[in-house]
Amino acid sequence: MNKKQLIEKLSLTPHIEGGYFCRTYSSDLKTEMPSGSKPRHLLSSIFYMLTDDSPIGYLHKNKSDIIHYFHGGSPLSYLILHPDGTLERQVLGTELAKEQQLQLIVRGGCWKASELQTGEFGLISEAVSPGFDYEDMELAEKSIIKNQFPHLWDQISKYVR
Repeated sequence: MNKKQLIEKLSLTPHIEGGYFCRTYSSDLKTEMPSGSKPRHLLSSIFYMLTDDSPIGYLHKNKSDIIHYFHGGSPLSYLILHPDGTLERQVLGTELAKEQQLQLIVRGGCWKASELQTGEFGLISEAVSPGFDYEDMELAEKSIIKNQFPHLWDQISKYVR
């Protein structure tokens, strides 16, 4: 299938981070969150796709841990910025001999961005625990990121919207 067919078949819509997504699951079970936040689903899952017309998932962080599962298309590059300032790069894809991975874990509290390497699309799923809520997500702001990580700005600036 091509990207247009997948967008239609999977009911994907534009995501505020870039790319396209569709929430596919939210558990009925809920968990309490610290500091007065409302309860969260124990687990949620989405399809997420970057395309040649929306190739970047812009820098953001979540409070929850997220597991990314590669499904198909072209590889996706991930940039993970840990709270201590360590910058990690990983690639989701099927070429394991080239150090690509089928699954990637990004811990809550880490900044992350993703980018389609080549081709028309790259399709993944994400499982989030506790389940995703927009209240738990922060999009990167240029002034904050540039001040917090000045030594990395040249490497990460293109991922800040």
